[in-house]
Amino acid sequence: MKFRMIDGRRVPIGGGGGKSGAVVAAGVLALGLAGSGGLTLTGPGLVSEVGTVAGEAASGAGSGGSPQLRLRQSEGQKSARKGDSQAAWQRLGVKQLKRTARQQAECVAASFGQVRDFFTGTRCTSLERALFLVGDGAGNTAVLSVAWVGLASASDAGRFKTVIDIPGSGDIRPMGSTALDLADIRFTGENYGSDRDGRTVTIAETELVTGHFDHATLDAIAEVSACLPRI
Repeated sequence: MKFRMIDGRRVPIGGGGGKSGAVVAAGVLALGLAGSGGLTLTGPGLVSEVGTVAGEAASGAGSGGSPQLRLRQSEGQKSARKGDSQAAWQRLGVKQLKRTARQQAECVAASFGQVRDFFTGTRCTSLERALFLVGDGAGNTAVLSVAWVGLASASDAGRFKTVIDIPGSGDIRPMGSTALDLADIRFTGENYGSDRDGRTVTIAETELVTGHFDHATLDAIAEVSACLPRI
């Protein structure tokens, strides 16, 4: 399901399809990527594949992405569940450019809305958050937030996922994009994915930084990244 954040509340994007209109970056890239090796990706045919992915996503906008993009997303999720983030993202034509991570044990302090209310009554055992910069080698970059929430039981994890997936229920606050030397970027919740593996629930959100990734591609990156195992 796809969402939009309005006044701190996640609301669904109607029709089961992608957002209408362009996703606008809330900040600019501030990394020193000068030089010939700045955003160069490895692997034969990767950059040309990116154009194909972008075209597929654009042609499928409003319907959750094209069949080809959905297939790439499914394959990426399989790689992500095996812990191979690079292979997972490469399915969507992007590669990790930078990453930072930190641990925070207090879930209540890092959440808001009904999600925070849930944590006041149900203890979380851990919260690990990471921030990634991904790009396609052609000047298009996105910031990706991933949070792994540990619960005391699989039952608690299932109840938590139900709560956080409810439109307007609040969220786990993503790490600030300044941790990646980016200007401050507000995560809107428009490109969102979640997954549960036993007692762990993973939440992923993406936002455009530079260039252009359409909504279907950004959402697919989030859906794939939500399948990454705990770091």
